[in-house]
Amino acid sequence: MSHKILAVYASALGDHSTSRSLAKHWLSRQAATEVTELDLSLNPVPHLSGEMVSAFFTPEEQKSAAQKELTEYSNNLIEQVKNADTVLIAAPMYNFGSPSTLKAWFDQLARAGVTFTYTENGPEGLIRDTKVVLVTTSGGFYKDSVIDFHEPYIKHFLSFIGIDDVTVIYAEGLNMGDDHKESALTQAKVALEAI
Repeated sequence: MSHKILAVYASALGDHSTSRSLAKHWLSRQAATEVTELDLSLNPVPHLSGEMVSAFFTPEEQKSAAQKELTEYSNNLIEQVKNADTVLIAAPMYNFGSPSTLKAWFDQLARAGVTFTYTENGPEGLIRDTKVVLVTTSGGFYKDSVIDFHEPYIKHFLSFIGIDDVTVIYAEGLNMGDDHKESALTQAKVALEAI
């Protein structure tokens, strides 16, 4: 049976992105896979608007044609995640956090009653049996530091919608000289190949 992978690229650099290159390296070594690619730099997801939020919370039978279109767009993004066995996210750290394009995608995925529900014990994620491989890059060294608002945010959001099986691959210090960059990339590739 084919293993379905959704590959999401969040770097603004497109084909020149290191996180994307590492993700492609991993994809090239996956056998019997069906890959769907979502490039958030080429096809950015719209940031949330008042019209979108209103559409999401309007009962289906009361939605206007425009609201149905906005809801269907979000539904399609959610179905891509639900249909994947593994979601591969290639996302560099920008200014201590995640690219805004990734945040916009997350905002389309966070839908009460669709990807999470509120219970008396707090929110409960509704997406099951999906794994995530997160490939993250940075120019400096931030892993496990108090100023890394990138990887903890991504893992928390994924857990919020029900995805707790997350493997994180780091390539850090990429602007700290060519020798260190090559070493970091080699280590990241070895870690990816071990998945």
